[in-house]
Amino acid sequence: MGKSRNWFGLIRRKFNRVSHREITIFHSPNPSQEAIIGVAEEISEEIANSGNRRSSVSLTTSFKKKELTMEDIAAIKIQANFRGHLARRAFRALRSLVKLQALVRGVCVRRQTRIAMHCMQALVRLQVRVRARQLLISQ
Repeated sequence: MGKSRNWFGLIRRKFNRVSHREITIFHSPNPSQEAIIGVAEEISEEIANSGNRRSSVSLTTSFKKKELTMEDIAAIKIQANFRGHLARRAFRALRSLVKLQALVRGVCVRRQTRIAMHCMQALVRLQVRVRARQLLISQ
């Protein structure tokens, strides 16, 4: 009983921990803004390469700042834990699938080996007959 209380206490402390730092997410520009920035960078490179030192173009990518509320932080933590759970479950399923594939491939390889050995044995028998006939003809 003591272990479950400790476990729940750990979870509660983890989710109720007050962070002394502010969490800030920086959003990158969307694809259309990235295209505009790319064109502007090309123009600035052309201006710099042309030798025109009077006009210098400085480009800075603007990022939007978004302050997170406690609900956002809680949602992020829940999503991260759930995605980790899903990833571990998928990895376990994948691991068992890999074992099954190895078993099936082992059976297939043994079958191929048995067929190849049978064919090689037939070829050796045929070769022995041909050589025996050649010896009989030469005598």
